[in-house]
Amino acid sequence: MVDDDALQTIRVGHSPDPDDAFMFHALTTGAFPTPGYRFEHVLLDIETLNQKALKGEYEVSAVSIHAYPEISEQYALMNCGASMGEGYGPMLVTNKDISLEEACRGTIAVPGLKTSAYLALNLACGDVDIAVVPFDEIIPRIQSGEFASGVIIHEGQLTWADEGMNLLLDLGVWWNENNDGWPLPLGGNVVRRDLGVEACKQISEWVKMSIEHSIKEPEAALEFAIQWGRGIDEQTNSKFVQMYVNERTIDYGDDGRSSIRKFLTDAQNIGMVDENFKPEDIDFIGH
Repeated sequence: MVDDDALQTIRVGHSPDPDDAFMFHALTTGAFPTPGYRFEHVLLDIETLNQKALKGEYEVSAVSIHAYPEISEQYALMNCGASMGEGYGPMLVTNKDISLEEACRGTIAVPGLKTSAYLALNLACGDVDIAVVPFDEIIPRIQSGEFASGVIIHEGQLTWADEGMNLLLDLGVWWNENNDGWPLPLGGNVVRRDLGVEACKQISEWVKMSIEHSIKEPEAALEFAIQWGRGIDEQTNSKFVQMYVNERTIDYGDDGRSSIRKFLTDAQNIGMVDENFKPEDIDFIGH
């Protein structure tokens, strides 16, 4: 019998959305042994997770790639857990008959200043006027007329048309077409360095095993994941999970790692990432 008091608790911060829930399902439900450790879900929106990571609050967390440079001294980026847009990604949408140029002259609702969606918008459209809005309020507040346009993430990327939105720009397509076909970096998993190098490697391996477990035996993980889909049906849930949990999530791949370095270098060039950060030095624990 394992003494629970002797186990080290690892808090796993992730977004309340289907792909993250699917990814961590096996790990946080004890589907395989993790000697000496137990894992707990902490569900928060991605911008809040970015802010919590700045304080080093959780041992493991999903974060925006855009946010990683500011936390890189405290956290190592795992080589698994990628959310990458393979020719798709966050979308700039409107419910009006306006052009992309007109939208970019107005105020655009975005899900957070440290989100990769906001960085990608700036890379594609230049310096635009924005308002930070919780991700699940962006479409309703466009519908109400408060904003003419906004950048949507999570399952909104599949449901936007049903909600009366018009697509102005898919930032994943834009990145893909302008960067050698590389996927758009969006989110990643980080592990806190003060756990020690060996523990970081072991925890990263368990996270990889959790992803592989859910991909190989998806039924239970999909059933768990749909709880976080804000009313989406099973087909949409499955499609969304497959968009962001796949072979790329198990291993970024050479092009995925190159794309992250390019994304953050481009961010430095427009002043959105500290110029002293060295993208070429990202460790990718588990690679």
